[in-house]
Amino acid sequence: MLNLHSFLFKSATYSMFFVIVSYAALLMLFTSCSANLSVQHEVPLADSSTQAVQYSIVCFIHGDGDYIYHDTNGKEYKADEQALAVAKKVAQQNLYAEVYIFHQKPKRHFLLFFPLRDGEFFYYRNGQLIANELYRRDNERSHFQNEVDLYHRFHENVKHDVVSMFLYYGHEVPEFDGAAYDASYPDRKFIIDDLAVGLKDFTHDSARFDLMILSTCYGGTPYTINALGPFAKTIIASPENLHLSYFDLSSLERLDLRMRDGDVPTFAKRFAHEAFDQLEKDIQTEVSVAVYDIAGVDEYLLSVSAAYTKTLNTMKSEPLFPLTTIEHCDCAEFPEYLKPTMSAGVEILYRPALFGKSKFKQKHSGWECLRSVAP
Repeated sequence: MLNLHSFLFKSATYSMFFVIVSYAALLMLFTSCSANLSVQHEVPLADSSTQAVQYSIVCFIHGDGDYIYHDTNGKEYKADEQALAVAKKVAQQNLYAEVYIFHQKPKRHFLLFFPLRDGEFFYYRNGQLIANELYRRDNERSHFQNEVDLYHRFHENVKHDVVSMFLYYGHEVPEFDGAAYDASYPDRKFIIDDLAVGLKDFTHDSARFDLMILSTCYGGTPYTINALGPFAKTIIASPENLHLSYFDLSSLERLDLRMRDGDVPTFAKRFAHEAFDQLEKDIQTEVSVAVYDIAGVDEYLLSVSAAYTKTLNTMKSEPLFPLTTIEHCDCAEFPEYLKPTMSAGVEILYRPALFGKSKFKQKHSGWECLRSVAP
């Protein structure tokens, strides 16, 4: 029979254990819900050894979805984590750059009830990690408010010219609907217009990024380029399906050697060619990489805006329109898009699929459209 002393001792032990667990849970809850973003600095922000920043890179990596793929040997990878590893390498290799990396991860909970922070932020300067912090993504005001706050906390307005870049790596950003883009937030929508609002907050209406890299499927539509064009001078995107084979980022390493003259358009074309060559080696489906000079494509976008808007409005007006009846295709297949200015300001690299009906398609206009097909 359990004596009184043993009973009291075990009761005290259980009580202490319960108190510790409860305290940890409450601490985790308060930490996770805190609006105050406490940044851990790895090295001082102001240091006499730091070099002047010549390049500024903002990189978003969306990982709140299905990003698992397998190589030819059957080994499993997570595409977003692979992209994060390469982005960190880019940050470390650029001694004259500042690099902001935002990794958007799946939502998780502590003890089933308390939400943990589902975003991770890295800030590098002169090749060194300055700050690394977990933050929460589910801000009701904006999809990017917490990221924008972190960016402006570290970003310094400099008087000399800085080459600026914005990178977005993730699934296709839809032009309408956009439900369940984030697997953790099925009720929250995310479309191209939301991305444009975030870009406006980053730039504060004062400047445009010199280069934007949109590493998603179907990024080369007239609507997408038109919506993002006010925030970039040059955009690299894939008009067709990019799958999970992201654009190769290795071209961004050692920008002090690869972009000495500051000629962003020439660098963008070189980046596109190197990314295209890598994709061509790795996959058997269609490969497309396009470089859009925003000033050069303005006239074409204006000429096809009405036709494209009409298509989107028709699709949006049918609330039960099944997604299986929407198909992406080359805009050159429609007479209303065959304008004299269609190829102005666009450089397209294209290789057809090695199998299927699309293997007979030998060229692409660089512009992607939508059409409805019978279900």
